Amino acid sequence: MTVDVLARLRGQLSHLPRAEQAIARVVLDAPGAAAELTISELAQAAGTSETTVTRFCRNIGLRGYPQLRLHLAAEAERQRSDARPDVNLAGDITPGDSTAEVIRKVGYADARAVEDTVARLDIAALDKLVEAIDAAGRVDVYGVGSSASVAADAAQKLSRIGHFAAAWSDPHAALMSASNIRPGDVAIALTHSGRTRDILDVLAEVRRRGGTVAVITSNPESPAAVAADVVLVTAARETTFRNGGTVSRTAQLTVVDCLFVLLAKHRYEESLEAMERAHDAVRGRALPMERDPR
Repeated sequence: MTVDVLARLRGQLSHLPRAEQAIARVVLDAPGAAAELTISELAQAAGTSETTVTRFCRNIGLRGYPQLRLHLAAEAERQRSDARPDVNLAGDITPGDSTAEVIRKVGYADARAVEDTVARLDIAALDKLVEAIDAAGRVDVYGVGSSASVAADAAQKLSRIGHFAAAWSDPHAALMSASNIRPGDVAIALTHSGRTRDILDVLAEVRRRGGTVAVITSNPESPAAVAADVVLVTAARETTFRNGGTVSRTAQLTVVDCLFVLLAKHRYEESLEAMERAHDAVRGRALPMERDPR
């Protein structure tokens, strides 16, 4: 639950009211220090009021401030267990960081994005999407910007195990595709913010055509999530050079991989046969290995 609360907070950060964003930054910057503050001290540190702190807690799914302090204390303990004496892996990248420190911080952030996303996944929603895709005549995957590469990966994976799937990143082409969706078909949208207008327009068209809408997003309260039949929530840690549109790919790919493996398992023998056929079809495209002249 601790991971879920803080991951949810990171996903919703840019969409909170300004006063609550200030509270969120105090909390996320130093969970351990924030856990030691009274509600009055936290309000003062964020330049806001106790009433706003209480509203903030409820907006992120907690009953009140005491529950928030418990989660922050547990997260602080987790960060201490991850700590290294020579570098704060959970911290932002700074101009003085060495190449080795940058590599370790990037690796740590990616690993945590995967861990937090897995902890946050709605198993019932994932199973529902597997059933919908298994019964669908076609699956269209939509993603623009940095989500486009993840959409292409998802469509390729689905195609490899025998599903009719295509990825769409051009907004006009995506709308044309959505206009041909039929009842029972599935549309999967990848959108970190859940507020990308191009994606929202596509989802509206899919709904008009009677298709099933699945959304993979970091913001479960976003317009895209509200429009979806199935919502799968990701977690992504933002840093100076790894903003939401960049680091979100790691979290999105984790969800796609989970979906792919579950679908393959769902029809185990058929999936293995389909993957073998796909492998055989492209095997001849690789150059033969050169023999060692010795």
